Amino acid sequence: MRSRRTGLVLAVAAAAFWATGGLAAKWLFSPLDAQTGRWILPPLGVTIDPIVLSAARAVVAGALLWLGLVVRAPEHLRIRRRDLPFLGAFGVVGLALVHFSYFKTISLTNVATAILLEYMAPVIVLVASYAVFKTRAGWRLPFAVALSVAGCALVAGAAAGELAVSAEGLAWGLASAAFFASYTVMGRWAAERYTPWTLLAYGLAAASAFWLVVLKGPGPIVAALAEPRTLLAVTYIAVASTIVPFGSFLAALRLLPAAEASVVSTLEPVMAAAGAWILLRERLSAWQIVGGVLVLAGIAIAQTQQRQEQEIPPAT
Repeated sequence: MRSRRTGLVLAVAAAAFWATGGLAAKWLFSPLDAQTGRWILPPLGVTIDPIVLSAARAVVAGALLWLGLVVRAPEHLRIRRRDLPFLGAFGVVGLALVHFSYFKTISLTNVATAILLEYMAPVIVLVASYAVFKTRAGWRLPFAVALSVAGCALVAGAAAGELAVSAEGLAWGLASAAFFASYTVMGRWAAERYTPWTLLAYGLAAASAFWLVVLKGPGPIVAALAEPRTLLAVTYIAVASTIVPFGSFLAALRLLPAAEASVVSTLEPVMAAAGAWILLRERLSAWQIVGGVLVLAGIAIAQTQQRQEQEIPPAT
């Protein structure tokens, strides 16, 4: 139970850092002359293309993590050569393509729709848990997933008619959910084989290579990071919304079932909305508050599912 509580804390911390990273990005990259009366601090007005931002955060996060591990814990970098294909796939599918498909969805729909579609991932993880990890079926976990996804929909603005869906946008949004689910399932499968830092270090290296191919070289990244404010902003995002949360989530997957960790991750949009209300003076609607309550209820029910399974004696 103590390890399960630790896993829950790690999963919540991952969601919180993902949310604060998003808020920080919004603050850092908002125009200087926009909404200054609604912010506690004025935006910095950093300018960078979202795709270049995704690439830069992977490259900077990977460089910082590799440097830290080489100096402080090089044992995390020792792997077998035959592990490289899996670690490469984990980085491209679970890190680079999640961001790529998410931003592609935003370009075709809007942020609210992209968030909702990406957080269909717990449904996919639940199915994979039954198929791959042979999780015992029960009504609580599917019900928890349904509540959490419904809560995300309300937080994203579904009740206010803020969703915008096209066929292509829907396809990319569901792809982002599939990639995020793949990150969770692959991370859970690898949890007993690699440390979280091994997975993240090689995953970020693979993601960086992917982005360098997409951008046809490091030129756009180097040009963006040449501006000091952008360099500081990207470095913060690389640490606060990449290394810390992805590392925490991978550590949580060592202690929690994949489906439960995926349910907890739906706290991210709830925390982001709450943070925007507190820090950025953005209004929360009644439906968004209801959505947050549904997400919390889903997480609580997922916990009762696990406690009930632990109380069932093993078959003889």
